[in-house]
Amino acid sequence: MMRILIPLFPGVTTLDAVGPYEVLRQLPGVEVRFPALTPGVVLDGANILGLRADSAFAEFDSTDVLVVPGGPGARPRQEDDVFLTWIARMHASSRWTTSVCTGSLILGAAGLLRGLDATTHWSAVADLEAHGARYTEERVVVRDRIITAAGVSSGIDMALALAERLVGPVPARAAQLSIEYDPQPPFDSGAPSKATPEVMAYVTERRRRRG
Repeated sequence: MMRILIPLFPGVTTLDAVGPYEVLRQLPGVEVRFPALTPGVVLDGANILGLRADSAFAEFDSTDVLVVPGGPGARPRQEDDVFLTWIARMHASSRWTTSVCTGSLILGAAGLLRGLDATTHWSAVADLEAHGARYTEERVVVRDRIITAAGVSSGIDMALALAERLVGPVPARAAQLSIEYDPQPPFDSGAPSKATPEVMAYVTERRRRRG
């Protein structure tokens, strides 16, 4: 049985975790777990939506795949030595270590991205590069046995790329079909290079107000 761990922490962005989960849980021979510091409900960055952690970090000494989500709570985790030590220990045994959005800041703080090309949410580029990574605008970046994904929705793309590497193209494409992942957005503002100045200004101001 292939073990996949998706760690949870206060302030996680739920889609960062749930998007990959919906892809990876469908693969043959896998077990997906959601550990946290202690089992129980972990609230998202808005303190509204909760995900249930089914286990504790201390229960695991190794994993086959690590998927680190991001969110507002990712930045404080960069100073959490206990969490970072656990991330590094999981990476030491993993076949693949991955991140979604600002989850890459956690990988960087754990010392896993130094000298590597990586991606993150567009608002966190400086934070990523402070950890010695080289930012790239690619939606999904594969380097060595580390995969980083850009903003929130790119976690699904990352999980599909990971699925193909884990079990081959047919099960990976079957997972895509099962969730009917056939994105056709009504407009093209999904990256800073595509957004109009008005949209960028609106998003930037909203993020500033939220702190």
